[in-house]
Amino acid sequence: MSPALAQLQQRLQHVFADPRLLERALTHRSFSADHYERLEFLGDSVLNLAISDLLYRRLGQNTEGDLSRIRANLVKQDTLHQMALRLELASCLRLGEGEVKSGGFKRPSILADVVESLIGAVYLDAGFASANALVQRMFDSVDVNPSMPAVGKDPKTELQEWMQARKLALPIYRVVGTTGAAHRQTFDVECEIPALQRAERGIGGSRRAAEQAAAQAMLQQLKDISD
Repeated sequence: MSPALAQLQQRLQHVFADPRLLERALTHRSFSADHYERLEFLGDSVLNLAISDLLYRRLGQNTEGDLSRIRANLVKQDTLHQMALRLELASCLRLGEGEVKSGGFKRPSILADVVESLIGAVYLDAGFASANALVQRMFDSVDVNPSMPAVGKDPKTELQEWMQARKLALPIYRVVGTTGAAHRQTFDVECEIPALQRAERGIGGSRRAAEQAAAQAMLQQLKDISD
C-alpha cells in the first residue's frame, strides 16, 4: 500500500482489512471499470442513517421537519466537500487522464462522492458500527444543537416532507442512463413514487444534481395535480 493511502487510513482512523475496498472507493470511472459508484450508492444510505441517529440523539426535542432540513444541510455536497478537504482526499484520488486535465482533483462533486464511497467501503469492511463511528468523528466538530437554524429546503427534502406528511413511502431514485465522456458525464435519474404510480426524470452534471432535478419535476407534477 502506498504511503498516501496509509496516511489516509490514519486520518480516517480505520485500517482496512480489505485494502481493495479503499482503492475502489478512491477510483473514478475515468480511471477504471472497478470504480467507486456502487460504494457511493451504499455510503449515501449509511451516511443518512448515521446522521439521522446523530440528530435524533442530539436534538431530541426538534420536530421531524426540522430534523429533515438539518440533515439535508449536513449531507449536502458543500458540507461533504469540506469534509473531503479536511481528509485531504484529493491527494489520494485515482482519476483518468481527461479528468485530471479538467481539474477533477478539485471538483466538489467528485470529492463529495468519494466521502460517501469511503463510508460505504468502511461499512463493507467492518460493519455499520465502524461506519457510524467514522461519520460521528467526521461531524464531531460540527456545532449541532437545538438552536441550530433549519436550512432552506432543496427539492429532494421538500418532496420527502410532502411524502411523509401523507404517510407515504419515500421516493426511489435510480440512475437510468449516463452520456458523455467519463470526465464530462451527464446523468439521467428517475424519481419514482410507487404508491402514486408516478415517475419523473431529471438531468444533471452529477448524480446529485440529476436527483434534485428529478425531485423538482416530481414536485411540479404533484402541484399541477393538486391545483
